[in-house]
Amino acid sequence: MTTHDRAENSAFTLRLKARVAVTLAPVLPTLCALSGALLLFVLFLLVQGKPATEACLLIFQGAFGSMFAWQNTLQRAAPLLLTALCVALPARVGLIVIGGEGALAMGGLFAAVLPSFLPVLSPWIMLPAMAIVAMIAGGLWIALCGALRQWRGVNETISSLLLSYIAVALFKHLVEGPLRDPASLNKPSTVPLPEAYLINPLPGLDVHWGLVWGALACVAAWIFLRHSVTGFAMAIAGGNGRTARLVGLPVNRLVVIACAMGGAAAGLAGMFEVTAVHGSANSALLAGYGFSGILVAFAARQNPLAIIVCAVVIGGVEASGSLLQRRLDLPDATTLVLQGLLFCNLLAWEAITGRLGALKTRWQQQAQPLPTTVAETSHV
Repeated sequence: MTTHDRAENSAFTLRLKARVAVTLAPVLPTLCALSGALLLFVLFLLVQGKPATEACLLIFQGAFGSMFAWQNTLQRAAPLLLTALCVALPARVGLIVIGGEGALAMGGLFAAVLPSFLPVLSPWIMLPAMAIVAMIAGGLWIALCGALRQWRGVNETISSLLLSYIAVALFKHLVEGPLRDPASLNKPSTVPLPEAYLINPLPGLDVHWGLVWGALACVAAWIFLRHSVTGFAMAIAGGNGRTARLVGLPVNRLVVIACAMGGAAAGLAGMFEVTAVHGSANSALLAGYGFSGILVAFAARQNPLAIIVCAVVIGGVEASGSLLQRRLDLPDATTLVLQGLLFCNLLAWEAITGRLGALKTRWQQQAQPLPTTVAETSHV
């Protein structure tokens, strides 16, 4: 092998290592957080005298160990795909929105009551109309957070959380009061949807079509954010709002649009839960999918494509709770402890990587030689 060939191979190896490093860099914090969460979860079980190894195996078995487990996992992952977008899309413009539960509640409620106010229509007309109304309701609810942030300086994290509480309270008031079906005695709900307006599961699976539409929404969001002018403008606005304004970008409008898109995704999740799972709007709709979507979005580091993988993982963790309860006599909420540990580890690693990045930048700046003029001045 000649010297030229060795130089080419060395350059190729360096390029390959650089590409692998660039690819794995965004994933490493999530993997480290997952490892730390599992370690703490094992310690949590050992303190209680429970077999930690068996519990971890049961979590995997309850999530992915059989076809039934896979269907249960995907059924829970379907709404998480859309509620995670409610966090990821506003994050593109620098906002931390955690009000997906409220947008889901509003979307599900409006979708459930729409057929009561319209004449009997074909399902091919009614179902898209229900989806559009749900998206509008959820989009407007979260867009309000962006508007309050831009025009009144209200912190979007606080406003989205408070608006979520208001949405849940309004949902319960309407479902248990003015919109309650008189026939629903022990479990207040709206009037059940006609059979024609219910969405059938996927062929051969006990999973509804919300999973497919959620995955398509994540792919569409990734394409929009990475390959559209508006998505690029949102990235600039999220990186530095002052610079974005200096170059003439409509930052306020971009923020509201991003929030509206995220809320619309969560509202669509509510529509699918009503039409494919519950058949009406009731308290079972408030299952915490909006809050679990926060964890999914943070684990995916706000990447819409990574949301698909993380939603399946988190959905599997939630689905395994009943198996832990049956086999090890652990509370069904034990999996919530694991999710909480994962979220804390994600925040910790996010802070660590941020500090390391800032430290690396400062070292690079200190390592740069002084400009010639400065060096000559110092010498003089």
